[in-house]
This record gives sequence, structure tokens and C-alpha cells, in this order.
Amino acid sequence: MWGVYEHREVAKQLDRLPIELLKRYEKWKDIAMLSGPLGLRQIKGFNDEALKGQWDGHRSSRLGLQYRVIYKISTEEQRLLVLSITPHDSRRGSHEKLSSRQKDYQCVCR
Repeated sequence: MWGVYEHREVAKQLDRLPIELLKRYEKWKDIAMLSGPLGLRQIKGFNDEALKGQWDGHRSSRLGLQYRVIYKISTEEQRLLVLSITPHDSRRGSHEKLSSRQKDYQCVCR
């Protein structure tokens, strides 16, 4: 079973999301905990993909047409580190890269 850890900034982002997207994010977490990254890749609706450039080593899953979950995989510990849930805007260029320190993350496992 995989652990899902959210960056402390994600809680603030979740407060601003519409309820429909919160439900999709909860489903994303359920699948991530049970099946890990492989399960997320098998569901075509999430359109899970590796990121490039500044975000090399991170992945993105689609929650809707606009919103994305940006996360990093830690395979040796079987953890998914959720960095951000944001509206996708390719014109914006880059998001601020968040810390990868363990104390900045909180487990959301059940």
C-alpha cells in the first residue's frame, strides 16, 4: 500500500477548490493508495504524465479540464508526495517549486 503525503500548501489550495474537484481528488488519493503510480497511469481520465524542464522528476494527473495534481514518487518508501493542485495554464510558464523536506508534508493515509 502506498502512502500519500500532501505539502502544507495543498491544504490551502483544497479550501479554494469546487466540491466536484474535491471528490475527484479524493478518488485520485484512493487509487494512489491502493495501486500507486501504476494504477494512476492505467486510468485514462487522469491523463497521468511525466513533467519536463524545471519539473523533471515530477508527474501530473488531470482532475478535470483545468486542474492538475502535481506530485513526486518516492519508490523506495512507497510514497507519493503531492506538491500542488492548481489550474493548468501553459502560458504561465513555471510554478514556484516547493520544498521536498519531509517536515513540509503531512500523511493523508487512512
